Amino acid sequence: MVRRISSYRYRIDNMKKHAIIPIFIPHKGCPHNCIFCNQKKITARIKAVSGQDVENTIETWLSTLEHMDLETIEVAFYGGSFTAIPMEDQCGYLEIAKRYKDAGRIDKIHMSTRPDYINKEILDNLHRYDVDTIELGVQSFDDEVLRLSERGHDSACVYKSSQLIKDYGFELGIQLMIGLPGDSLETCIYSAEETVKIAPSIARLYPTIVIEDTELYEQYRHGEYQPLSQDEAVSRTKEMYKILDDAGINIIRVGLKSSDIINENGDIDGGTFHPAFRQLVEGEIARDSIVDQIKELKLASRGSDKPVKVDIYSNPKGFSNMIGNSGRNKQYFLENYPWLDILYRVNDALDDGEYIVKIKNEREQ
Repeated sequence: MVRRISSYRYRIDNMKKHAIIPIFIPHKGCPHNCIFCNQKKITARIKAVSGQDVENTIETWLSTLEHMDLETIEVAFYGGSFTAIPMEDQCGYLEIAKRYKDAGRIDKIHMSTRPDYINKEILDNLHRYDVDTIELGVQSFDDEVLRLSERGHDSACVYKSSQLIKDYGFELGIQLMIGLPGDSLETCIYSAEETVKIAPSIARLYPTIVIEDTELYEQYRHGEYQPLSQDEAVSRTKEMYKILDDAGINIIRVGLKSSDIINENGDIDGGTFHPAFRQLVEGEIARDSIVDQIKELKLASRGSDKPVKVDIYSNPKGFSNMIGNSGRNKQYFLENYPWLDILYRVNDALDDGEYIVKIKNEREQ
């Protein structure tokens, strides 16, 4: 069996075809205080984003992006609750983005928000400003996980808002978190399966990170919450990734970047943060595919004292996933299959996320 996984990256530095101009809008409109979020607590210490700030940010990015061979340039309003800020402010920000879109200097307008701040009035306004993509911070489809996380809405709200967004013709995105209070492998898989039923175009998978100035940090400090280990976070995320990817959903982000963690001191507790978390996940998926093939080829146990020469192939993009972050897959196969003499090779003809195990015949050896 050969498992194919999507290796598309939603960043400038990989495929160099799709670029995002990120604009962070503080949580001044969000009335909730989710236990994992510290943005609301530091919003009072962040200068409000003006229209001029938005324009300056776009111009700064475009000064570089317009000289690159890009298919799509997107302005994205982040901060989690764009449609919860006052309508006047929404319109002010969107008017600027639309001006650049109408001029042909950007191609898309993108935002993230909460499921309970989607209704027809809001969507009519977003449609008026030619918005393309709306991502919903869903986090989980399990109502108990949502309650313990103090999200302020239930899963029914997610289904309703998702359908409204799709009915209006917007591209829908779903963001899920792994390892929130009350979460388990089963609830993670359930969330992934429910996401497939909704059929968004894009998705993000975020392991829960404990950062200071949050209620979750206080629970962690008092022993009331135990964060996932890195291995468990990777294992759960991997299973969700496979479900979404098999359904053809474009997974545009796996794990947070350090710059995504809005914390002035950069303090992180627990073990789930890793700067290459996506590669950890995709590397494990690659390893699973290779192990399956080793078993199918009846190489999983030593057949003789003579080493068996084996080639394992990926395309150039998949090579780092094949050997694993910091070579961890190579080390895994060395420790678990010491009778295999493995050579890791590149085959340009293979699809992204495709891995092939081949036994060398006598002539090739």
